[in-house]
Amino acid sequence: MPPCDFVPEKYESYPYERMQKIREQNVAPALRTYYKKPLLLHQGHMQWLFDHEGRRYLDLFAGIVTVSVGHCHPKVTMATQKQLARMWHTTNIYMHPAIHEYAEKLTSLFPDPLKVVYLTNSGSEANDLAMFMARLHTRNFDIISLRGGYHGGSPYTLGLTSLTSYKHGVANGFGCTTTMLPDVFRGPWGGSHCRDSPVQTVRKCSCTEGACLAEDQYIEQFKDTLNTSVPKTVAGFIAEPIQGVNGAVQYPRNFLKEAYQLIRERGGLCISDEVQTGFGRTGSHFWGFQTHGVVPDIVTLAKGIGNGFPMAAVVTTKEIASSLAQNLHFNTFGGNPLACVAGAAVLDAIEEDCLQKNSEDVGTYMLLELAKLRDKFEIVGDVRGKGLMIGVEMVTDKDSRRPLPAEEINEIWEDCKDMGVLIGRGGLYSQTFRIKPPMCITKRDVDFAVEVFHTALQRHVERAAAK
Repeated sequence: MPPCDFVPEKYESYPYERMQKIREQNVAPALRTYYKKPLLLHQGHMQWLFDHEGRRYLDLFAGIVTVSVGHCHPKVTMATQKQLARMWHTTNIYMHPAIHEYAEKLTSLFPDPLKVVYLTNSGSEANDLAMFMARLHTRNFDIISLRGGYHGGSPYTLGLTSLTSYKHGVANGFGCTTTMLPDVFRGPWGGSHCRDSPVQTVRKCSCTEGACLAEDQYIEQFKDTLNTSVPKTVAGFIAEPIQGVNGAVQYPRNFLKEAYQLIRERGGLCISDEVQTGFGRTGSHFWGFQTHGVVPDIVTLAKGIGNGFPMAAVVTTKEIASSLAQNLHFNTFGGNPLACVAGAAVLDAIEEDCLQKNSEDVGTYMLLELAKLRDKFEIVGDVRGKGLMIGVEMVTDKDSRRPLPAEEINEIWEDCKDMGVLIGRGGLYSQTFRIKPPMCITKRDVDFAVEVFHTALQRHVERAAAK
């Protein structure tokens, strides 16, 4: 494990067994924990987490893609501590410096005409508001999303979220229609030149220079949805630039550009869900939509925006934002002083620590190292992603692409944790390891993580051979 000169404080709270009992008796069972023996985390420092016994872990999941600049980053910590001593909260019915300074700083990072921000508290709330704005502005109702997408857990956004495990069998999200996911690994079409990534699929590609047959086929499916499942006019279309919860799924390069054009021809607005891809995580660009050469009408932000502080935002045009001003719409905590100061400090840290560049350099290095494991192990079906948004999809074999059984994935996952590396899970069958660490991670950390993952895969092979 790479060295770390940070020494955590001594853990002095309840014993582990009492924490478990409280969890069972007083915490809603819907809030599930990772691992057979859940971790009791005590302290964090940049890319590292420490449990109650002082054991150190390399965090490759960043609190579900939320700790963007590092746990307890000194600049963010100092800024919030200073603001805590000045004023914790006042609502946006009053003017205060932090909200105006932050609004100017955040919107300066967007292309015209995306220059107006509405601050909220979570990604679900931001996407909920984006849906509402699209419907108000267009006076249309239907919104299209991609299968496999996750856009929130509120009753409104559950209609856009297209993963069975989040569906509860009650009425939700009226006017939401899903369309085929242009997944070039698991979908019916895809080849070895489709996606904007240092690592392509192992599927063969017969496309000529500048052509993409997979993209053409997926666009035909998109047109089919427009022609059969929604009215002639729609309110909008929402997509993540790279799907997050579904395991860093990427689309053919020009898919979003053509999809946006088709939606706008139907009178709809294009919404880019940047909850996971924003703030430099993809490396080459600050926003994920920029990697597709498009400018959306509405952009939603959360997670990494506050490095763990509960805040989110909707960025749009003045014209679209004005649609919401026809009647009252209020948010008690959105844009409070503490949130805005935290958000501003995150932007400063990304710039001063060159974290977008680090995401590109270290992320590319990690993708290429993981690709070597894909080439070595039959169960590693796909390695994909851009910057520090990476997915490793596990299969029984590369020909069938059948998902590796859950119990086998769990063993690999537990082995990685026991060796000091924390990884996320995603995908329709929870078959994809999600690697989205704090953007301060180093190549030395990557070497350690890849070595751990290699060892876990080798142990799997040995277990399988012994059966």
